Amino acid sequence: MFSSSKNRTRMRKLNKWQNAVFMTGAVLLLAGAATYFTDWLYAFYLYAIGTCAFSAMQLRAGYEGGNVVLRRLRRQQILGALLLLCTACFMAMRTFGFGFAQGQEWMVSLSVACVLELYTAFRIPAELEREEGGKLKKGKDKLK
Repeated sequence: MFSSSKNRTRMRKLNKWQNAVFMTGAVLLLAGAATYFTDWLYAFYLYAIGTCAFSAMQLRAGYEGGNVVLRRLRRQQILGALLLLCTACFMAMRTFGFGFAQGQEWMVSLSVACVLELYTAFRIPAELEREEGGKLKKGKDKLK
């Protein structure tokens, strides 16, 4: 009659400490990316630490459901997190003068990562809300 908890859509939630690491990482990531243009050496370190924290917590929070749209959005979110890490590698190559990416390649990687992260930040909650609304509607129809 009612849907069981096994069929519910679930995004794994971060606990209080993980959420604090996630938010701190986001602030460091933003500060590092904004100050990297000034060629301040520690901007790279801010960005790298922030990206590692942000990406690790984002990879830790997963989706445990069967909705194909949410699975696709989650994969896009993971790709965005990995591109943020690639951006840190490109920044390291430019900062310390090694490797193949000593120009502005980090900007391309960062731009694509930002688009993916921004898109999924709005679409995942909207899709979760739409799916929960649909389940509630189906449950009410069964009661009638």
